[in-house]
Amino acid sequence: MSKFQVVKTFAEINARIQAGKAVVVTAEEMIPIVREHGPVEAARRVDVVTTGTFSPTCSSGAFINFGHSNPTTKAGQVWLNNVPAYGGLAAVDVYIGATEPCLDDPLNKVFPGEFRYGGGHVLEDLVAGKEVFLRAEGYGTDCYPNRGFEKSVTLKDLPYALLCNPRNCYQNYNCAINLSDKTIYTYMGTLKANGRNATYCSAGQLSPLMNDPYYRTIGLGTRIFLGGGEGYVTWHGSQHNPKAPRGANGVPVRPAGTLMLQGDLKQMSPRWLKGISMQGYGCTMAVGVGIPIPILNEEMAAFTGVSDEDIFTQVIDYSHDYSHGINRSYGEVSYAQLKSGEIEVNGKMVPTAPLSSVVRAREIADTLKQWITENGFCLGEPVKHFPDGT
Repeated sequence: MSKFQVVKTFAEINARIQAGKAVVVTAEEMIPIVREHGPVEAARRVDVVTTGTFSPTCSSGAFINFGHSNPTTKAGQVWLNNVPAYGGLAAVDVYIGATEPCLDDPLNKVFPGEFRYGGGHVLEDLVAGKEVFLRAEGYGTDCYPNRGFEKSVTLKDLPYALLCNPRNCYQNYNCAINLSDKTIYTYMGTLKANGRNATYCSAGQLSPLMNDPYYRTIGLGTRIFLGGGEGYVTWHGSQHNPKAPRGANGVPVRPAGTLMLQGDLKQMSPRWLKGISMQGYGCTMAVGVGIPIPILNEEMAAFTGVSDEDIFTQVIDYSHDYSHGINRSYGEVSYAQLKSGEIEVNGKMVPTAPLSSVVRAREIADTLKQWITENGFCLGEPVKHFPDGT
């Protein structure tokens, strides 16, 4: 006998989606439903909750097959718009990472560096339909005699292009400050001296793993919105840490779970894959991700009713503690406080700014809701669930 009063299955919810009868709401719309009616009644009323996030995600990139030259080439070194791609896969297969800078980038030699173009920008150019200049070199073999070639390619020209992100959708993240007496440049943005600003990077109540804190419905095979097209969760991400401390609602109060994501690059849009230059740090890419969460029972209804007031993170000093592995917090703050525009640190008010776009996250959740209700986008039931820390 189930411990839950409400019990649904993926198959039942998918049947309702196909029949056009599924009740789908965004994560923000779910909050007042749970508050007003409670999790049991909310679970009866709602079938799917959609989530969204759009933020810099360094652990991103793409596997690309660029097709054979004539005569053939075993490409050991490859550049796309002068950005190195890893060629140690096969003759014409490469992986290009979002954080790889172009070959002649001065990096931080003139500090702080601008990092104007890198792997993330290459991927944005490809999905925008622009030509990218490909250069390949090899050492020559009997079956691959050519030692190099050059050509301009578009995404349509590529036989294969798979976005493959080893670590996306971080479940919570630090709030960053700088307690030193000089400005510092980090992957959390530019941080002013003496704690005069703070940055954070999560959509909070809209973020996918905040709404399924123990990964009950998200796992291997989950079907998602990825970069504007269809994608899948293909494993838990690198640095997956489900044993991070959690609040009473199950939501981690420090960085915790991550997801590995894959999808057909040819389906994607430059609106949802954007190359980013971070001054003094490097280049990266912002990726749009949306995950539908089936309301299988009242527990999932309660999880998806989480609000910014219920989600907390730690204030971490990036001038010394972070770079030296010192696990010290200068306060625990809610996302409601962070989104208000200021928090209190060491007795003074500090202005806050997000790296993650709530506006774009909301648009993704709305788009995914439309996919399900109007286009019959069915849910992918996981064939394997990930470590949840319990």
